Order: sequence, then structure tokens, then C-alpha cells
Amino acid sequence: MPKESIKDKLSKSQDAILVDFYADWCGPCQTMDPIISEVLKELDGKIKLLKLNVDKYPQLAQQFAVRSIPHYALFKRGKILWRKGGIITKRDLEKALKGFT
Repeated sequence: MPKESIKDKLSKSQDAILVDFYADWCGPCQTMDPIISEVLKELDGKIKLLKLNVDKYPQLAQQFAVRSIPHYALFKRGKILWRKGGIITKRDLEKALKGFT
């Protein structure tokens, strides 16, 4: 996906989008995948997911000040509403995201 289309998607979307900054080689990222899927499913699709591989899009990772992975940022209409780096429990993720649905 070209960089412009990712930025366009984030800035134009009326839906909240959770961006998952990850890398294929990242163990903690892989640990978080089922947790994120479960939480978003429980939120009935009110929050969309965009997985962004930092190895493929290093400029975007740098632009959003992603210093470590996994890293999550919740966008709505181009604005970051919430962000968190590292592993997060299912309970904490649900609690954080429910406030934006």
C-alpha cells in the first residue's frame, strides 16, 4: 500500500482505526495478534484495524514517532486519540478502546 494511501485512509476515515505497528520477526507483536483480534471482534467492528509493518514503511513509523514495537495508535479523522507501546493486556486494551467506540 503506498504511503499516501495509508495517510489518506487515516485522515479521511470517519471510523476509528487502530494502527498496529509491527514486524514479522517481532515475538511480542505475534503474541498480541490474537488479543487485538479478540478485542476488536468484541467491539463489533466499531474500530477498524490497520497493520503496518515497520520494515516495509519505516518513514511512516518514524513520522508517528514509533521507537519500539509493538506499538498501537488509535486514529479518527487523522488525529491520534490514544497510543501505547509494548505488550498490553486484553483487559487494558478493551478498557482503552471502549472509550472511543
